[in-house]
Amino acid sequence: MTASATALKHREGPGIQATIQRIGGYLAGMIMPNISAFIAWGLITAIFIPAGWWPNEQLAKLVGPMILNLLPILIGYTGGRLVHGQRGAVVGAIATMGVVVGTDIPMFLGAMIIGPLTAFILKNIDAYIQKRTRTGFEMLVDNYTAGILGVVMAILGLLAVGPTVEAFATWAGDVVNTMVTNNVLPLVSILVEPAKVLFLNNAINHGVLGPLGVTQSLEHGKSILFMIETNPGPGLGILLAYWFFGPRVLRPSAPGAIIIHFFGGIHEIYFPYVLMNPRLIVAAIAGGASGVFVAVVTGAGLVATPAPGSIFAYLSVMPKDGAFGVLLAVAVASVVSFGVASALLGFGRAEQPVAEAATTGAATQLPIGTNPRGA
Repeated sequence: MTASATALKHREGPGIQATIQRIGGYLAGMIMPNISAFIAWGLITAIFIPAGWWPNEQLAKLVGPMILNLLPILIGYTGGRLVHGQRGAVVGAIATMGVVVGTDIPMFLGAMIIGPLTAFILKNIDAYIQKRTRTGFEMLVDNYTAGILGVVMAILGLLAVGPTVEAFATWAGDVVNTMVTNNVLPLVSILVEPAKVLFLNNAINHGVLGPLGVTQSLEHGKSILFMIETNPGPGLGILLAYWFFGPRVLRPSAPGAIIIHFFGGIHEIYFPYVLMNPRLIVAAIAGGASGVFVAVVTGAGLVATPAPGSIFAYLSVMPKDGAFGVLLAVAVASVVSFGVASALLGFGRAEQPVAEAATTGAATQLPIGTNPRGA
C-alpha cells in the first residue's frame, strides 16, 4: 500500500475530525508541494521591495506577477493533479488563469476551488468518453475534451468564481470594519486570523484596517489598527510549535520559515502550516486576540502600517514612548499561539494525522518508489 493510500485510509470516516483532516490534507496537498515557490517569493519580497533589506526597483517587479499569477496557477495546477493526474493539472492551470485575470487580489482561494473542481469534471468526462472512443482517436478526443473544458472553466472563473471570492474578501473587510467601529477589537481576530490563512490578509489590512489606522494616526499620533493584522506573534508561535512538536518531516522547514516570517515580514509563509492542520486556526485566533487585548490595555499603537509585517518594521514605526506595549503585544501573541498550537499538536505525541496531511499531497503525485524529497 502506498503512503498516500495509507494516509487516506486513516482519514476515512464520517466524523468531524476525519472530515477536518481530509480537508486539511487536500489543502496541504495543494500548497506544500509549492512551498519552495512561496519561499522564493517571500525572499524576493523581503529583500527587494522599497521597505526591504536591499531595495531594488528593477528586481521588485517580480513581486506582483509572482503572487498574482505564478503562485495561484501553481496551486490550481497542483490541485488538478491531485484529482486527475497530469490531465487534471493542465486543465486546473487553465481554469485558474480565469480567476487570476478576473480580479486584482491574490487568488489563492479561487485556485484551491477551481483547480480541483475542473480536474474532477474532466475525470468524469474521461470516464464516460474513453469507453466510447474509437481506436486511433484517443489523443484527438483527449486533447479536445481537455481544451474545451479548460476554456469553459476559465470563462467561469473569470465571470463567476473570481468575482465571488473577491466579494467574499470585501464582505470580510466590511465585517472587520463593523467590529472595529463597535470597539470590540480583540474579537476582530476571530475573523482576521482565518481570513489571513485564506490569503485575504492584504485585502483586510490595506483595504480596511490601514485606511482607518491612517485616520486615527493623524488625530492621535498612533493607531492600534496597524497592529491587528500585521502582528507577527501568532505566526511565530505556530511555527515554533511546528519546530518543536510538529511532524518530524516538517520540523526542519520551520526555522527557515520563522526567519522569513518574523524577520522578513512575509506572513504568507506560515499559512500552509495552518492549512495542513486547520485546528491550528484556534491558535492563530488566540494569539491574535491576546495581542490585541494587550495593545488595548497598554494603549499601544503604531504610527504607520509596518510593511512588511516584520519585527524590524514594527521597530521602525513605533512611537518613541510606545515600545513597551507594542513589543509586549508581539511577545504575548507569540507565547499564547505557541502554547495553544503545541497543545493541538499533542506536544509531539499526536503527530501522525498532521504528518499524513502534510505528505499526502506530494505522495499522491509520485509513482511508487519515487523519493518524495525530490518532488
